[in-house]
Amino acid sequence: MADRPADGTAQGSNKPALSLHVPEPKYRPGDEVDFSHFTIPEAGVQPRPDEACEASETAPLTLDLVRVLGEDNRAHGPWDPKLDAATLRQMLQHFAMVRAFDARMYRGQRQGKTSFYMKCTGEEATSISAAMALASDDMVFPSYRQQGILIARGYPLVEMINQIYSNKGDKLKGRQLPIMYSSREHSFFSISGNLATQTPQAVGWAMASAIKGDTRIAATWLGEGSTAEGDFHSACTFAAVYNAPVILNVVNNQWAISSFSGFAGAERTTFAARALGYGIAGLRVDGNDPLAVYAAERWAANRARSNAGPTLIEHFTYRAEGHSTSDDPGAYRSAHEGEEWPLGDPVNRLKKHLIALGEWDEERHAAMDITCAEEVKAATKEAEKNGILGHGLHHPFHTMFEDVFETLPWHLEEQAAQAIHEREVKWPEGRKP
Repeated sequence: MADRPADGTAQGSNKPALSLHVPEPKYRPGDEVDFSHFTIPEAGVQPRPDEACEASETAPLTLDLVRVLGEDNRAHGPWDPKLDAATLRQMLQHFAMVRAFDARMYRGQRQGKTSFYMKCTGEEATSISAAMALASDDMVFPSYRQQGILIARGYPLVEMINQIYSNKGDKLKGRQLPIMYSSREHSFFSISGNLATQTPQAVGWAMASAIKGDTRIAATWLGEGSTAEGDFHSACTFAAVYNAPVILNVVNNQWAISSFSGFAGAERTTFAARALGYGIAGLRVDGNDPLAVYAAERWAANRARSNAGPTLIEHFTYRAEGHSTSDDPGAYRSAHEGEEWPLGDPVNRLKKHLIALGEWDEERHAAMDITCAEEVKAATKEAEKNGILGHGLHHPFHTMFEDVFETLPWHLEEQAAQAIHEREVKWPEGRKP
């Protein structure tokens, strides 16, 4: 340290001064967008290794992009899952239902019926196609943009809306933020607002399933920004060490709330490549290609079920709208990004594929959209009979003290009685528990 000045700077030294790199997105509001720097390989050229292969054999696929649907709207290559037309139409119907549901819930938030909502526009395949590739009783640990899983598994729309409105029909009794669903019957673990906590939970559940000699596997989803959380890395370590039958789905939609993926490490390598450091299998998939997503998820599920180990899948996609109803993406990214996104829209791509097969047409598609919108409208009206946020018809006030202790302690009974009394004094005309 003799050659360093007292103030700690590099002045007077022939050593180069250090500099810090701060990631910066390529496009800000008002900028023209050019995604030509993205390498988009031809569909169907990626090899499909055996599902029980050594994890190291998947290394090239962590830097590539698994694609099935080509520019001709046909399926190509070894990753083609060869789904029948009926399954493809069912997948497309789920896509349409999620879009209709998102549109109406977004309007409901703007009308003050709920405080918060998150759309998944452009990312539908990462949840619906993936869920359809799993067994219906495989346990899923979602993040907050996987409403498509519940819809694909047949969860009632009315129950979803009850939860969003936090009304008297909400099975979670208003204890969760809107969109943070939970359903044991549909093997859908409770959503948490804390980032990445679901990943070690999924790995732990998968380990328990293996310990019991069960046949069910686990799958979890998180955004690319959440991979910077310590919980994600703990999950990867445990999954690798104990060969947990789990799938880690990283939805890389390019943006966290307002910071781009570079802050989570995307400038250095792909998110799928993180699998290499843990010694687990990794795949990088075109997240807007429904067939590629299905094929990759099925590959990983079969791998887990055969005790070959966990898989990390990066779904390369784009968040077409705001992070939530509380977000204005126009404040931090170019408005041209969505329209210039080179991988297109998953709904449109699947529709065109079915049309190319002679199994669909524009008239049926338009009719399906109308049917879905009407079904969501009817479910909304039914749910609104149970109340909307801030307009009464909530669960009895006493329930906020329940479901923790088998027998409520005396001091909580006193608090409950006092709270109810104060509520009756404040609202003496009808707004009672």
